[in-house]
Amino acid sequence: MAATYEQFAHKHWLYRWHIDWVLLLGLLLMMALGITVLYSASGRDIDFVGKQVIRLGIGLLVMLVVAQIDVHWLRLSSRALYIIGVILLILVLLAGDASKGATRWLDLGFLRFQPSELMKLAMPMMISVYFADRHLPPTLRETLVAAILVAVPMGLIIQQPDLGTALLVGAAGVFGIFFAGLGWRIILAVIAILSAAGPLLWNFLLHDYQRRRILTFLNPESDPLGAGYHIIQSKIAIGSGGLYGRGWLNGSQAQLQFLPERTTDFIFSVYGEEFGFLGVLVLFAVYLFIIIRSFIIAFHAKDTYARLLAASISMTFFVYFFVNVGMVTGLLPVVGVPLPLVSYGGTSMVTLMAGFGMLMAIQTERRLVIK
Repeated sequence: MAATYEQFAHKHWLYRWHIDWVLLLGLLLMMALGITVLYSASGRDIDFVGKQVIRLGIGLLVMLVVAQIDVHWLRLSSRALYIIGVILLILVLLAGDASKGATRWLDLGFLRFQPSELMKLAMPMMISVYFADRHLPPTLRETLVAAILVAVPMGLIIQQPDLGTALLVGAAGVFGIFFAGLGWRIILAVIAILSAAGPLLWNFLLHDYQRRRILTFLNPESDPLGAGYHIIQSKIAIGSGGLYGRGWLNGSQAQLQFLPERTTDFIFSVYGEEFGFLGVLVLFAVYLFIIIRSFIIAFHAKDTYARLLAASISMTFFVYFFVNVGMVTGLLPVVGVPLPLVSYGGTSMVTLMAGFGMLMAIQTERRLVIK
């Protein structure tokens, strides 16, 4: 089967552009679902949807460009990219551009960007290169060093404050450590330490609005017209979808504007109301298809660096999906994580597609080795 696939890929024009057609198919299917539900969530605003199509096109272009980069160069640039990312995060805290009570952007006059997005890629690259030349599984000392590499940018991002992005960056690093062969004793010890430090984290690390989000998650009905409004309306929308859904463009929660943030963080609620349980199963199946293909690429990667990087990127994509769905269904606190490839947005989309470009670069390296 593998040989048949390689023979087909070698003859296909996508092979020459270093594009994995299986992964690309999954991404295009998800983008199509995203555009469909976004049209409804935006109130049939074709200009709004057009902007998202342009952003998706830019994301695909970024993926294509990154896919052309040799994995050797990705490895060589990993440390530098991480250091640059940390420096930029420090600059954000010192001279960042404030907006809506948060300081997350650097404004250079000709360019305004969010350095924390860079860390979503730099983090798994750094952890992968750190373990690449070491004997695995890692020792306790090596694990502690890797944990510090993860904690530094996480702490800087939390101070912006941006808990959602901090969790995604931290997840990318933690998964890299886990796939390096982290022992269960260390994992259980870390869980015990974090549990014991819970009161300190609650009082000194989290901001007031983040504490309110957690309390609202535990009991959203305590403030139905305030902090709990989002999640209550979200669960009403998803529940009213039933088995078959109300039909495309017919979701009352979205069309009558009861559902806040319906084009971004809560777009899954719009999808669930209009397409129902069966439609949600289709959405989940496409996500699962992308994740499985990503892990197949990781499994067949040529060396430790590529394997750890591909596995970390794959799991980070899963966390995007899992956290957003858990958030809008009331299983997790609201932390502002978009539904990947579906929610309206640009910066996060480009970061995701750059990650998939790295996966395709890793797959290309594997094909060259087989050839």
